[in-house]
Amino acid sequence: MSGAARIGIGGPVGSGKTALIERMLEAFAADGTEVAVITNDLATDEDAERLRRGGRLAPERILAVQAGACPHTVIREDPTLNMAAADRLERQFPGLELILIESGGDNLASTFSLDLVDYWLFVIDVAGGDDIPRKRGPGVLQCDLLVINKTDLAPHVGVDFPAMLATAQAAREGRPVIASDCRRGAGVAEVIARLRRDVLFTAVAP
Repeated sequence: MSGAARIGIGGPVGSGKTALIERMLEAFAADGTEVAVITNDLATDEDAERLRRGGRLAPERILAVQAGACPHTVIREDPTLNMAAADRLERQFPGLELILIESGGDNLASTFSLDLVDYWLFVIDVAGGDDIPRKRGPGVLQCDLLVINKTDLAPHVGVDFPAMLATAQAAREGRPVIASDCRRGAGVAEVIARLRRDVLFTAVAP
């Protein structure tokens, strides 16, 4: 593979995108994977600052893009700001293997341009409602990997999680779906394993 693989991470506000990235950074630090992150926010560097404060990655490996408009604009219609940020990271850190690009919180129609990313995942959460998979938004259907987060909240918000999971799997017609509870780290190993298999093409232990 030439250069770092660019992985998009999208999903609605509050679904757990940044929490997933924090957990992923822990795993990558443990196994020595060279990684950097680009965050997207409307008019602040909020998510980038959160990741820098977390100390899981050197601050200079975390860049922020301010969309200044609807968040999907800079990951789909005109991703040049994100492409420039990724190019900058590759120049600064020639050994990079992965660049994680977190979208600003958006709706179920949010998707990534394939000019920007090699692979992208979409994060939804149980608290957002079990009808999300039934709505069949482009983000849910078109992503390479769907992550359903906050599974621990299902009994507290009246969601039949097994039914929600089955609906998502049916809507995606066999494309991968992973359940997670990023606050506790559940499901993150499966996400990492999927990226290693489908993006980095490295062996995954059974």
